[in-house]
Amino acid sequence: MLPSLSRRFRNRPGPEKMPSTTCRRSGPDPVPFAGSVLAVALIALSAISVRAADEPVDKAANKLTIGAYRFADTGQAIDINLRNTSDYGNVWLGYYDAHRRDEHQGRAGWDYSWDLGSVRITPSAQIASRGYANGSIAVETGERFFIGAGYGRTNLRPNWNLNFDPNDSWSVSTGYRADGESFALLLIGDDRENPDQRHLHFNWRKSLVSGDRVTVDVLRKRGIVDGEVIHRTGFTLTYDWPRWFVRVAYDPKVNFTNEDMWRVAFGTRF
Repeated sequence: MLPSLSRRFRNRPGPEKMPSTTCRRSGPDPVPFAGSVLAVALIALSAISVRAADEPVDKAANKLTIGAYRFADTGQAIDINLRNTSDYGNVWLGYYDAHRRDEHQGRAGWDYSWDLGSVRITPSAQIASRGYANGSIAVETGERFFIGAGYGRTNLRPNWNLNFDPNDSWSVSTGYRADGESFALLLIGDDRENPDQRHLHFNWRKSLVSGDRVTVDVLRKRGIVDGEVIHRTGFTLTYDWPRWFVRVAYDPKVNFTNEDMWRVAFGTRF
């Protein structure tokens, strides 16, 4: 989670609700969860480490993220995402696979931020296999103190929501940033199929003297699950080194289903 709305609303792999969350397949996992995640991460990161070591961090145009998701009841999933940043904005490709749940989907997306003086505008678009598509636009104004608003729409085709926030939605945000530190509040509400769903994020980010950075995002969610209104609290912790980063998150009642999820992500910039 990022402190500015214009950055926060960039499409991450997989908007829309998770229609197949209850899909189950019997039988053991083909590979132990921790071992498979570690193996994929080490192979991918070592393959690019030689090139990455010689490039300045502030000129890194690419970002590779490998995420592992653990559902409380129905196994695990892996998501791989590669993003490129250029003068034309951010372009990314991703692939999600949950073997035991029989969930597989490829994705591609784009976003760009226009700075129009005191106003920043960020449109984004995403397509995915199974005919899915979505788009969003966010507007933000202010420097140290800022406010913003956003709006998103999907075509309601099947998709596994790896963005986790509602995507047919409105949003409002406010916050403060200065001297390597920022605080932000972001409220996102579904305005289409599930208007009861709300996510409230509190985000704190701090740049350290060492050049590292820490980000804490606390999520408070409200919505209806199986006919009952639930209120749950989750969190995301991210630690960034100049080149590498690691992220750990807990999301109860993920995508407003009966399942809780742990997420771990490793990544590098190169």
